[in-house]
Amino acid sequence: MSTRPNGMSRHRIGVLGLGGHLPRRVRANSEVARAAGVSPEWISERTGVHARHVAAPGEAASDLAAAAVRSATRAAGIEPGDLSLLICATSTPDELGPATACRIQAALGAREAVALDVSAACSGWLFGTKVAHDWLAGSERPGYAAVVGVEAYSKFLDPTDRATSVLFADGAAATVLGPVPHPYGFTDFALGSDGTRADYVLIPAGGSRMPADPGTLRGGDHRIRMDGRAVSHFMDQIFPRIVADALDRNGLTLDDLACLASHQPNPAALRRLAARVGVPEDRLVIIGDRVGNIGAASAPYALATAAAQDRLRPGDRVLLTVFGAGMTWGTALLHWSGARSVGIDIARTPVDTDHERHVSS
Repeated sequence: MSTRPNGMSRHRIGVLGLGGHLPRRVRANSEVARAAGVSPEWISERTGVHARHVAAPGEAASDLAAAAVRSATRAAGIEPGDLSLLICATSTPDELGPATACRIQAALGAREAVALDVSAACSGWLFGTKVAHDWLAGSERPGYAAVVGVEAYSKFLDPTDRATSVLFADGAAATVLGPVPHPYGFTDFALGSDGTRADYVLIPAGGSRMPADPGTLRGGDHRIRMDGRAVSHFMDQIFPRIVADALDRNGLTLDDLACLASHQPNPAALRRLAARVGVPEDRLVIIGDRVGNIGAASAPYALATAAAQDRLRPGDRVLLTVFGAGMTWGTALLHWSGARSVGIDIARTPVDTDHERHVSS
């Protein structure tokens, strides 16, 4: 389904501020490889991931998300109390209920914000952005919304499973949305889902179909399961299609884009697919080499990184692409209005060391 803002919208909506947060602990390929039974070189060659951040034992998704939203509101020049809407996109909530967004709201003191979760796996931030965009665009008075993608995947990983442990990591990234002048802001969205492929990536137990019991714990059914071959095939199909569709729908070519910010389940695969489509290397934002697959946080972290690296100018066109479990996918075209980015690690050299490292985010 594709949609464009129309004449019924009261306000043009764009990005006013961006923020990110990564846990302090860094797990390098050498550490992950030992448990997964592979070599560090095997991981880097096949995935392009060199390091991933890991939440502390007492650190939950809402803790990471709250820090990212604080950074994004600071970048936008507003306070959390100014938010009228707070959307959290995550596959790793603090609890099955209530919404993790409510935990974030309480941590921030964002008392005026309506808080809700969007569950669309790695596509969740863009799905949530569409909800926030339409909410703000149709409101009688201008307002602000925060959309945060966050994952604490490390809590759900089997370290011996090389299909998942080498890729998935923890982190959060947030955007503050609000009114921007014409011609800036979001001008096109397209979202999609195919539930027949829902078994490609999932956490089988812990929900109403397979409630937690001693048997599910013994079977490791609370860990992430992924059919790597099926997911890779899906990526090969969906990425070229959604990029081409977005360009055709808007009468654009790749030369019209200043930046492509994408979900990054596997940065090596993303580079390969982008090259096949014809995306110039200098317009593709790669962050997965340094942070791994941070799910719903990947695309906003890539966008925030582009801003932090001063790669965008007002008027630039940015294409956002996402795809994830469900299976789900989506694109958005954003005319950049200029926004600060706070709390983003913009180191350009991937981390890889035999020793555990700590960094400030």
